[in-house]
Amino acid sequence: MVKVSVNRAVARRIFRLRKTVEVNTQKIRSEVLRSLEEVFNLAVSIAKGEVKRQRESNGKEVPITLKQRQMWARVAAYTAQIMNSIAEGFDEREIDAQLDELERLVNEARSKAKAGETQEGAAETGTTGAAQGQN
Repeated sequence: MVKVSVNRAVARRIFRLRKTVEVNTQKIRSEVLRSLEEVFNLAVSIAKGEVKRQRESNGKEVPITLKQRQMWARVAAYTAQIMNSIAEGFDEREIDAQLDELERLVNEARSKAKAGETQEGAAETGTTGAAQGQN
C-alpha cells in the first residue's frame, strides 16, 4: 500500500514541470519527458489497480473505485500524448496549454473520488430504504 498521497505527488510534479519549462529548451525536453514519465507511471499504476487506496485532502484513505481508475487511465493516455508531442517538437506555449489540460484532468479525477463516495453512500441508503419499505 502506498503511504504517500498519489494526488499530491502528481500535482507537485505538474507544478515542477511548469517551473522547468522556463529554462533551457534542450535540457528541459529531457527533464520534462522524465517528469511526465513519472506522472504516466503513477497514473498507469492507479488505472491498473496496483494502487488500491488513495488519501483524500482530509487525510482519510479511501478505496479507488472503477470510475476513478477509468479517469486515471485518461490521465495516463493524455500524459502519453503530451510526451509524444514534446518528443516531436518543443513549443513552450503548447506545452503550457497541455499541462493546463493535464492538471484539469487530474483535478477531475480527484473530484470524482469525492463525488463518487457521496453518490455511492446515497445510493446505498436509498436501496436500503426501498428494501425496508417492501418488507
